[in-house]
Amino acid sequence: MDKKKLASTNPASGKLIQEYRQHDRDELAAIIQRAERAAKEWSRTGFGDRSALMMKAASNLRQDIIKYARLITTEMGKPILQSKAEVEKCAGVCEYYAENAENFLANEYVDAGGRESFVAFNPLGVVLAVMPWNFPYWQVFRFAAPALMAGNGALLKHASSVTGTALAIEALFRETGFPGNLFRTLKLGSRDVGKVIEDPVIRAVTLTGSVRAGKAVAAKAGAELKKTVLELGGSDPYIILEDADLDTAVSLCVTSRLVNGGQSCIAAKRFIVVKSRLAEFEKRFVEEMQNKKMGDPMDEQNDLGPQASVSLRDELHGQVRKSIEKGAKCLLGGKVPEQKGAWYPPTVLSGVKPGMPAYEEEVFGPVAAIISAENEEDAIRIANDTQFGLGAAVFTGDIERGTNIAEKQLEAGCCFVNDFVRSDPRLPFGGIGHSGYGRELSHFGIREFTNIKTVFVK
Repeated sequence: MDKKKLASTNPASGKLIQEYRQHDRDELAAIIQRAERAAKEWSRTGFGDRSALMMKAASNLRQDIIKYARLITTEMGKPILQSKAEVEKCAGVCEYYAENAENFLANEYVDAGGRESFVAFNPLGVVLAVMPWNFPYWQVFRFAAPALMAGNGALLKHASSVTGTALAIEALFRETGFPGNLFRTLKLGSRDVGKVIEDPVIRAVTLTGSVRAGKAVAAKAGAELKKTVLELGGSDPYIILEDADLDTAVSLCVTSRLVNGGQSCIAAKRFIVVKSRLAEFEKRFVEEMQNKKMGDPMDEQNDLGPQASVSLRDELHGQVRKSIEKGAKCLLGGKVPEQKGAWYPPTVLSGVKPGMPAYEEEVFGPVAAIISAENEEDAIRIANDTQFGLGAAVFTGDIERGTNIAEKQLEAGCCFVNDFVRSDPRLPFGGIGHSGYGRELSHFGIREFTNIKTVFVK
């Protein structure tokens, strides 16, 4: 492959889909300058005009849901039903901000003496988004919908492997009627992101991705005194207490572990089970995982497609192998299938302990790590024994008990009781520690990329 080109490869077959020529320096500079002009004009539009276009974008997404879903599945291997659900969720977030942005950004009046004083929320300008391949539409729209509704412009540096998706999003906004240069996709490699951040036009940066990428972008943006919002990795713990309904717990835990082939920052990864329920949980969990069907992601009957690439699959298998070498017991899966593509089966590791990759690291794939806990206190300790802090869940028959644990004892940005963690436009989303900082979604998310301005009139 030409190093100056970006390649998109079908992970189910290993076949090259398409190569894309990267923007050269002059093209990049022109795109950035046009985005600045478009953002200035856009900032002067009213919420009614912005809302009408965002609602139309939602309608267009639904109208062509099959086209967009097939593109996701082809480029990164997500099962087609999940791809359709992702497109639908994008339409929903567009509608949510179309309906609520004006209220979220309305002036807030404060009695501070004088004639009047209030807080205004003004757009910043052009925001750079660096986005990953695992939810190639949703990650972008949960940033773009609020950023555009707030009056900003947007530049997208998407993962190279989903360049087709990135260009489809740009085309959607353009064809919907948004100004042509307001949302643009930058065709460039990761090494070129720093130069874009340095450009004075860029006023803020948001990134969803790995801890390493987050640190690099945060360091560069910090040196330029530009705000960042980071949503990074996760090693989400799910606590199973002695009074949990195992039918519910097992079903939801398996669903969360396998969503998007296990390639989700907020997928359940560490299952912390009190000893009295450990044997029963393991038995049911393995049975449920065994029943999930892996195969052609375009077939709606299949639950699990390939991993996003062979290199990522091999990295995942390395984590499994090293965990087994350190004493973990493989109850299911754990072997690379002998077929072309980036396939990896549902895998369950038991007896996972500190020092093993399955305990210490983010395991990005259909691999479940089961950890034994003495009691509730020990389970909470293990859950918090991580550098990450994105999502967490607790399963218990005592709602008050579970709520107390979720609210006050689990150290994460999103804590659920008797359900699996997921993002929702109505709720703020983000993490702590190595899972990043800042919040997306809800009214918190749309305000992240505004100038929160104090106005005082004597």
